[in-house]
Amino acid sequence: MSSRNEPLAKFLWCLIPAALTLVLDLGSKALAVKWIDPLETLELAPFFNLVLAFNSGAAFSLFAGDGPYQGLMMSGIAALSMLPLIWFYRQARSNERGAVVSLGLVAGGALGNIVDRLRYKAVVDFLDFHWGPNHWPAFNLADAAICVGLGSLILFSLKAARRLSDSPSTRRGLKRKKERAASGRVRADKD
Repeated sequence: MSSRNEPLAKFLWCLIPAALTLVLDLGSKALAVKWIDPLETLELAPFFNLVLAFNSGAAFSLFAGDGPYQGLMMSGIAALSMLPLIWFYRQARSNERGAVVSLGLVAGGALGNIVDRLRYKAVVDFLDFHWGPNHWPAFNLADAAICVGLGSLILFSLKAARRLSDSPSTRRGLKRKKERAASGRVRADKD
């Protein structure tokens, strides 16, 4: 790929997963609101139900409340949380597709939840996994995309750090630094 097309390709590798996540998330939430009664539990498997919950707080209903500006405040916080994504996107190289796709998943999920907060003053949650009587907090596709995206970003970061620490240039540079320290030309670090 020519270097002129690399910024466009990087943008598309982020935009497509973000757009797909946003469309699937908003579509699934619209269906949940339309077809599930708030007091209803639809058991689909012994470990999985569909429910309808409106979360006015943060993750796992933290900071939930009914204040007049709760939805707007949480939307603002969610929008501010997009700033690090922009920084990470700008830092990512064009050939780091996995990291760029992961950023797209996180961005699409965050945007889906922001739309909910602006529309309902809460996030629509409908996926209910449980083991016997123990239920995980209900969540939605946006939450799943955010978790998968962040988990993938962590793995890609660890892989990049390991690749950097194992690179010949890094090992060679450390070896030279130790050799110079041993010869007295440079003071050795105490590590």
